[in-house]
Amino acid sequence: MENKTILQDAFGRQHDYLRISITEHCNLRCSYCMPEDGIVLTPKPHLMTADEIVSIARTFVNLGVTKIRLTGGEPLVRKDAKEIMLRLGRLGVNLTLTTNGILIPDFMDTFREAGIHTINISIDSLEKDKFNAVTRRNYFDQVQENIGLLLREGFNVKLNVVLIKSFNDNEILDFISLTENDNIQIRFIEFMPFNGNDWDKSKLVTYAEIMDTVQSKYKLSEIERLKDAPNDTAKNFRITSYPGSFAVISSVTNPFCSTCNRIRLTADGKLKNCLFSNSEMPLLESLRAGESIIPLIHQNLAAKMPIRAGMDDDLKFQDPELFSQNRSMITIGG
Repeated sequence: MENKTILQDAFGRQHDYLRISITEHCNLRCSYCMPEDGIVLTPKPHLMTADEIVSIARTFVNLGVTKIRLTGGEPLVRKDAKEIMLRLGRLGVNLTLTTNGILIPDFMDTFREAGIHTINISIDSLEKDKFNAVTRRNYFDQVQENIGLLLREGFNVKLNVVLIKSFNDNEILDFISLTENDNIQIRFIEFMPFNGNDWDKSKLVTYAEIMDTVQSKYKLSEIERLKDAPNDTAKNFRITSYPGSFAVISSVTNPFCSTCNRIRLTADGKLKNCLFSNSEMPLLESLRAGESIIPLIHQNLAAKMPIRAGMDDDLKFQDPELFSQNRSMITIGG
């Protein structure tokens, strides 16, 4: 077994958080995540098996990773998702996942056995018609019921809300009202550009605009700025009398790159050192050839840029020639 070392990039950032996409499949078709005409799925032989996922994860744990998040696609649609969660849960890491919430009831026992205590659910509207429009499916009632189930069963629940102007920005206060009676966290995410999601800056709801909306209802004295966790991507707040909280993830207008500790593994076994990077390091071929993947991991991390894969100003960030070269969000894993 390798000695535990810290995965550090050229800028001194230490990486102890691995996000693993275990599938490109999803039972929703969210417009900001998947192109309207779908994607070409990677052939199954080129995807990581459960054994390969666990093997790569174990290598990262030996290199100092302490947190693993499972993503997709929708991770719970994978047939061996339960096996993967249980095996990763034995690695002694903080294991969690991001899901659309549809299949939650089938996995409650697995979550407990794997040591999963916090679950992020992606939900972009509290209005049924809007939810169905953005997901291109009709699971609104099911997702609402399953959020309630997780709360009743004592899980830490975070709701991920991608805000899009003139679509759901009028629901910011409705989402915050959910924190009045339940210890739930709402995470407002600025709309980010990826291949096929029709991003343009006019659709962006900024961190400043979100906070202006909050202040339209609540006094400044009622909005408490919470202490962010180390390496947190979110700026955290709560309404002082509410048990829950809300946060803003401002990847576009106020990036948090200086404290980034994340590295991403795609379902086809490729390493991305930044969500916005179109550069990837293939690990799977070397693993299957019996070669060590550790030099590749260090090589990928050494190439990490200081800010958003080199998109370090507004003009670059709006250049479709740059962001259209990246994958669609569904094949990255978020």
